[in-house]
Amino acid sequence: MIQRRDSVWVAAPLNEVWNFFSNPDNLKEITPDDMGFETVNEMPESMYAGMMIHHKVRPFAGVALSWITEITHVVKESYFVDEQRFGPFSMWHHEHHFAEENGGTRITDIISYRVPLGALGNLFEPLLVAPKVRNTFAYRTKRVKEIFGGQ
Repeated sequence: MIQRRDSVWVAAPLNEVWNFFSNPDNLKEITPDDMGFETVNEMPESMYAGMMIHHKVRPFAGVALSWITEITHVVKESYFVDEQRFGPFSMWHHEHHFAEENGGTRITDIISYRVPLGALGNLFEPLLVAPKVRNTFAYRTKRVKEIFGGQ
């Protein structure tokens, strides 16, 4: 299993940051265009535990993949968790944490995943998957700073 942690501080109050992240429609705003990201099903304005989200992504060579995640835990203005139910990974668990810090908000992502195809997938993970995940979260950090201001 691969685990990655990213953290960014933004100059915005916790409730504003939470309201942005807890609205599933905003995920496209912080996802790189080259992922070809789109949400297939209708979404409410705010997430809830048990909510299923169906995305289409095109992470490699424009090939469309279905990615269905479930929001498994939500604690308002503290954290939420999404887990893959169907998609490109053997396992995907993404924790989104939010905390007031120095007059702004600290956003911390903890991502745990496994690639498919066993040993073959593990061979390609550092060459294809890890750079894509790293670039996606670097873009996300950049966009979040642009939206909310940050360091």
